[in-house]
Amino acid sequence: MEDSRASLGTGATNPLGRIAASIFHQGAVDISFQACCDIPNGGVLLALPALLATGLLCHIGEFFKIPSGYYGIESIFIVLAFMALARIKNVEKLRFCPPGEWGKLLGLDRIPEAQTLRKKVAIISSTEAIPWGAKLCSDWISEIPDPVGTFYVDGHVRVYYGSQTKLPRHYVARQRLCLRATTDYWINAMDGNPFMVITQDVDPGLLQVLENEVVPFLEKEFPCQGTLEDWIRENPLKHRFSIIFDREGYSPQFF
Repeated sequence: MEDSRASLGTGATNPLGRIAASIFHQGAVDISFQACCDIPNGGVLLALPALLATGLLCHIGEFFKIPSGYYGIESIFIVLAFMALARIKNVEKLRFCPPGEWGKLLGLDRIPEAQTLRKKVAIISSTEAIPWGAKLCSDWISEIPDPVGTFYVDGHVRVYYGSQTKLPRHYVARQRLCLRATTDYWINAMDGNPFMVITQDVDPGLLQVLENEVVPFLEKEFPCQGTLEDWIRENPLKHRFSIIFDREGYSPQFF
């Protein structure tokens, strides 16, 4: 009832904060979670501590910038994460979600309008996200307790159903068809936690991805005492990390 009576629109129960952000450019409103009852999709909040622990909001201020407004970049990242958890595949489907109740999941009065969220996502998407992912990956690798890391590398074909570009065709085993797709190479830890993903529009094969992408990155980012040259000199017979992959990467010459 309170959401429907809001003077600035459904769920906009914080008029002072909205006026301060739009007219006086006070910046994004602070996130403040409150006790509520009967909120649809409230279970996504159980995943929020895990999302924060894995770095959802780490370093985003260094790599992403959006215009000052009522919704800060932290709110945008959280709503995108919650959309993924709630199986909401695109921004347009948020139009059919109760804005005030979804806003309470974000610690705000209401969720952003679809048009507002689309504009902010477009600005974030135009920024190079690879350095941010590399920074997170470095943080995760530095937390490995085992001095000799073990990494699993595997490729997965991701079918593209859009019409914005003409991707090369890949064989999709589960459908037994050659479809337009990209190949994602996932690098995971021994316990299954993902470190990074490398997307190849034109797939050169696992062997070349290992040689040109994965191994150079791990040699650069995997921690060692002192410089790499000093570590090799002191440990000539010890390997820094292990890579496990399937038969696609088999090559005695590469080994």
